[in-house]
Amino acid sequence: MFAKTFAPQIRRLGVDDGAACAALHASAFAFPWPQGDIETLLLERTTVADGAFGSKTDDLQGFILCRLAADEAEILTIAVAPRKRRKGLAGRLMTASIARLSTLGAKSLFLEVEAENTAARALYKRFGFATVGERKSYYRKADGTPALAYILRRTIV
Repeated sequence: MFAKTFAPQIRRLGVDDGAACAALHASAFAFPWPQGDIETLLLERTTVADGAFGSKTDDLQGFILCRLAADEAEILTIAVAPRKRRKGLAGRLMTASIARLSTLGAKSLFLEVEAENTAARALYKRFGFATVGERKSYYRKADGTPALAYILRRTIV
């Protein structure tokens, strides 16, 4: 008999999710954000934050944090647990976030992505993002060397 698969549920994040977000962020990035910084963002009215949760309410599998300013929004970070990657979860988080940003009046969405992060760049391309600029030495690689970031933008309909 096969185990029943459970599609993660997307829901809004609150400050109580800060520790789980910080732990997940640490599993996804060489230079993770501290829990306090994430909790501060989750408290801000301009932050739009969604998480993907498994069958247990505390099983955070991925999250996205965006900031809204007037009719523009920016993806601050998106992270998916290593065990849940390549299963469409980042796409589901993007879809939910873009829909929510649209209802809040956002007309365009920006982000920065490391130039060598081909998986993330492919995701953003599928969502209609186009390169509109570069930031030299914006990121640091795991070894500490600087990395180029592309600035991407898409229109929200």
